[in-house]
Amino acid sequence: MTTPGETPFVLAVPSKGRLQDNAAQFFARAGLTMVQGRGARDYRGTLAGFEGVEVAFLPVSEIVASLAEGSVHLGVAGEDLIRETVADADRRVALLAPLGFGNANVVVAVPQAWIDVRSMADLEDVSAIFHARRGRRMRVATKYVELTRRYFKQHGVADYRIVESLGATEGAPASGTAELIVDITTTGATLQANGLKVLEDGVMLKSEANLVASLKADWSEGHRRTARAILSRIAAEELARQSRDVIADFDRQPEILGSEQMLRFNASALPLEGTRARVAFRCKRSEAAALAEWLIDRGAATVSVRTNDYLFAAESPLFDALTARLDQQ
Repeated sequence: MTTPGETPFVLAVPSKGRLQDNAAQFFARAGLTMVQGRGARDYRGTLAGFEGVEVAFLPVSEIVASLAEGSVHLGVAGEDLIRETVADADRRVALLAPLGFGNANVVVAVPQAWIDVRSMADLEDVSAIFHARRGRRMRVATKYVELTRRYFKQHGVADYRIVESLGATEGAPASGTAELIVDITTTGATLQANGLKVLEDGVMLKSEANLVASLKADWSEGHRRTARAILSRIAAEELARQSRDVIADFDRQPEILGSEQMLRFNASALPLEGTRARVAFRCKRSEAAALAEWLIDRGAATVSVRTNDYLFAAESPLFDALTARLDQQ
């Protein structure tokens, strides 16, 4: 952990709403409990059991800015905001792990009435025709200015201008302030309700909340030890959640089960001391039922499938990913 006199290790999480709730649940699953000393109005907290760790409850936009400048070590933020607002993002931050919530896509959407416009290539043709006929460029309403510029350049679309959106972007074409939009969507229902459709290749970014590390923060040895402790718990919970132990009891000692189950079920054998008629394997959660049935077919009297709270390993993949990025700096 951090040493006495060292600056705090700062973990930044969203300060309100569903994102805050989901972030708290994510860390709690890994045994990491965030404590707000004076309740929900306290924007600084601690991580139970971790000395020298400060939890900062911030708006997501401030989390992204703090990660970019290095005033926090780890934070929870959406990839869309990182790619949009952080210049040279890959040199400033490392996206360590998707968290499974805050899912949304950044998309290019055009009016449904544009029946001949299905792709970015079609949009390129239409934008040139629009400019030639009307003497002005098509307008694209969006909050994602940088993402739009990069994506449109990648697809060769040049005859357009951006209208920065401050309100409900999806309403811009109907109100006449833009011809098409770039916006974030989860189900697409709001776009459809506003007479818009997503281009076939118009998904610019599939975004979700990520655990993000700042590459510009002060990463002393103490801070690295803290990061390893936090990231190891997260990795141990994820591995346990995604795997199952499958234990089969036979009436008599089974023949040695070779590599067939390992190949078929991506399973690894677990040693069990003092058992003469029992075998156990660890496999992916999705393969547990099939492996159990396979063992029954081979003479097992009973098969149990067990879960683990955590599965710690000597190697810490999340921490190793972080140190690899830091060592490149």
